[in-house]
Amino acid sequence: MAVKREHIGEAAGGEPVYAYHLTNRAGMRVVVLNLGATLRDIVIPRGDKPPVDVCLGQSDLKEYYRNRGNLGAVVGPVANRTAGAKYVIGGTEYTLPVNENDNNLHSDDEKYGFQRKVWDAREGEQEVTFSIFVPDGELGCPGNRDISVTYALSEDQALSLHYHATSDKDTPLNLTNHVYFNLRGHDAGNIGDHIMQIFASHYLPVVPGAIPTGELAPVAGTPFDFTSPKEIGREIDTDIEQLKLVKGYDHNFCVDDADGTVREVAVTTCPATGITMHTLSDLPGVQFYAGNALVTPHAKGGGSYGARDGFCLETQYFPNSLNQDGFERPVFGPGRELDSTTVYRFD
Repeated sequence: MAVKREHIGEAAGGEPVYAYHLTNRAGMRVVVLNLGATLRDIVIPRGDKPPVDVCLGQSDLKEYYRNRGNLGAVVGPVANRTAGAKYVIGGTEYTLPVNENDNNLHSDDEKYGFQRKVWDAREGEQEVTFSIFVPDGELGCPGNRDISVTYALSEDQALSLHYHATSDKDTPLNLTNHVYFNLRGHDAGNIGDHIMQIFASHYLPVVPGAIPTGELAPVAGTPFDFTSPKEIGREIDTDIEQLKLVKGYDHNFCVDDADGTVREVAVTTCPATGITMHTLSDLPGVQFYAGNALVTPHAKGGGSYGARDGFCLETQYFPNSLNQDGFERPVFGPGRELDSTTVYRFD
């Protein structure tokens, strides 16, 4: 079915903002904006039961500019945290904005981050490709960069995100989508009853400021053990330092046997609706964030979101991988293009 384009307003710079509607024959619907290449709606059909929108979103365009939680947006060029907001490539030190403690989080959320840009769009039958050009030096990163992300909806209820990027200089690129899910419904409240399994036998402990220590710690015997399905809320408030540092789960899980091929990294089920989401990726890490600090006073539908009303599974390279020995560095340039796929498939 053809993609439907809907004009919904203008960006801060006057550019037109469109919502692109993707629908399959089963009735699954996805809406994504060219502002931030942002996922706004993911509506799951349930036969003779009411469909469920499982994607948290904002009430209007101006709220997406105030979108401190980056709801549904493509985050880049460097997702997650970078210690000291600095990194070195080829002997040259580069600086990112200091926007969380003394560190950098998600590159920049004021102007130049990918999550605030208006992307060009090209529509297909059941997909839309968003693209941007990023000039050399913008946001303290080298290289003239061409970035694209394609959202495609299949007939088997799978939403795939395909990232591609080139640069004429070595440059950091660690892209993810910061979509928040609630499989009971975007406005249904706490996600503690969701049952999650993450195919990762190790995770990254953090220090104050949520920068990884560099250790790949075993999850066995800890509240971070999701190798068997369990409720998100079962151990989230356990009295241990790692959970208290970030008020719950906000840690990178190291995908077992990651080899650059697309594989299942997590399965999440909501008993109340019966909806199951399979998360697949070709990247080595997935940041499980339980929405501990989520505050969205102007959510879509006229409501609001609070702490733990949604969860994220952000597929990516490890946090602070530009600075940490032993972590794969997400540096791309001549001779190495970024090409990565993440899939969210719903039953």
